[in-house]
Amino acid sequence: MTLNFLIAPDFSPERFAGWHMLNTLLQRRSGIHLHLLTPTSPAEQAVLLAEGQADLVYANPFDAADMIRNQGYVPFARPAERFDEMVVATGAESSLQKLEDIKPGSRIALTDNKDVKLIGLRLLEPADLNESLIEWVPVDSFQAAARLTIKGEVQAGFFLAEAYASLTRMTRSQLRVLVESRISDISHVVLAHPRMAGDLPRISEALLGIGREPADSDVLGALGIPKGFEPMTQEDAEFMIDLMDTLLD
Repeated sequence: MTLNFLIAPDFSPERFAGWHMLNTLLQRRSGIHLHLLTPTSPAEQAVLLAEGQADLVYANPFDAADMIRNQGYVPFARPAERFDEMVVATGAESSLQKLEDIKPGSRIALTDNKDVKLIGLRLLEPADLNESLIEWVPVDSFQAAARLTIKGEVQAGFFLAEAYASLTRMTRSQLRVLVESRISDISHVVLAHPRMAGDLPRISEALLGIGREPADSDVLGALGIPKGFEPMTQEDAEFMIDLMDTLLD
């Protein structure tokens, strides 16, 4: 039997090899054959989930909330000390100097990452801006958001903080951060479909154990999750979801 392990499409391209390394390590230590699914967009991910193809999912917090509350997925792990913060950035040559300089009608580039938009809207509150006062410019990737921001075709871009940090040094030199969130309670989540309850203990033990052997640091470094994974209970997940609901209010 093979289980499908779906990875949210918002990881940086250079992490691709890391996920394959992790998948191989999990198979070896759990004794369970895993097939890695790496959708290239939220739309492709939605199709795979709707078709019931995902047994394990590394989900962004927004998708995790829906999967836990409406689809019965079970949270059991999350990256240790690695939270989903986001960055609002403008071009280095932009006249914007602070967040409050963003005015109604401004154009903001963003990917289809609902958690990034959710946090970004909360960060825009000091500028007296809400969703209806912004002209949103959808893009397929954080790299595309950076290009539009650098060219001045948008006044700012929304970025997952890790994705912003992974942009090339040349790209980041042409951008300027206006604000970075510091919420420290919202993270990606590793979820299991209810049908794999019998295999979950072995998968969980293998995933949470990565980091105990010296060679594991290469895998975790390639993932950008240096401290590995920690347990996440249903109560932990509900707390995170409630916090996100508060941000939406």
